[in-house]
Amino acid sequence: MAYSSGKCAVITGAASGIGRALAKQLNSEGCELYLSDINATGLQETVDQLPRADIPCDQQLLDVADRAAMHAWAERIADARGKVDIVINNAGVGLGDRVEEMNYENLDWLMGINFWGVIQGSMAFLPLLKRAEQGHLVNISSLFGIIAVPTQSAYNAAKFGVRGFTESLRQEMKGTNVHVCCVHPGGIATNIARNSRGGDLGASADDRDARFQKFARTTAESAAAQIINAVEKRKPRLLIGLDAKIASFLSRIFPVRYPEILRLQSVVEPDSGS
Repeated sequence: MAYSSGKCAVITGAASGIGRALAKQLNSEGCELYLSDINATGLQETVDQLPRADIPCDQQLLDVADRAAMHAWAERIADARGKVDIVINNAGVGLGDRVEEMNYENLDWLMGINFWGVIQGSMAFLPLLKRAEQGHLVNISSLFGIIAVPTQSAYNAAKFGVRGFTESLRQEMKGTNVHVCCVHPGGIATNIARNSRGGDLGASADDRDARFQKFARTTAESAAAQIINAVEKRKPRLLIGLDAKIASFLSRIFPVRYPEILRLQSVVEPDSGS
């Protein structure tokens, strides 16, 4: 029997990518789901693709940047079942721009989702996780939460922030029933570049996606399987993909020179996401 069988999981950013892959695998293992996304059509498509119709699944149209809405969602779930076993803060977006060309509107948009969405999801659902026999909080950072890359200052700031927040929370939860894991995906084949902002505004969504897919070495399904395994094994940290593992190693050994070694002069798209 799978570890997640009979448990309940909350997933943000479930309309596509890693979020959809997580929902499908957890559902196949007999895990009840509470799914959210700002994309109503994509969220319904995820629900329609779930392999087991006999396992309860609830969907919520939600902007994770909306603090009141996030806490209201957690309260609704608390009223319905009192506790949850797994929370995966996965929702994320991309923004590629040089700092001197970036505007505050796009910066606020990204930070609201990639940073505050994770913080708010953690704080809203932590009480429900503490009521479970064994709670699991999984926050999705990124390879770009380990290394900094040109044109990714906003994305780097959010993902480094998620890493710091999650590692601090993990220490605070030591000795409790809540396991906390920070996930750093490398290049994952998702649609984050297609929906990103900034960068070459003349490039079409197809062009951005085509460029990004050249660096996407891992499928969303593989990433989801590794995340679910990390939950079962109670791993505190997960690097997904050889690219993430190499970059992590080099950043430790060459904390100043790694950009030269990795030739990071012209990266324009984020590496992971929902």
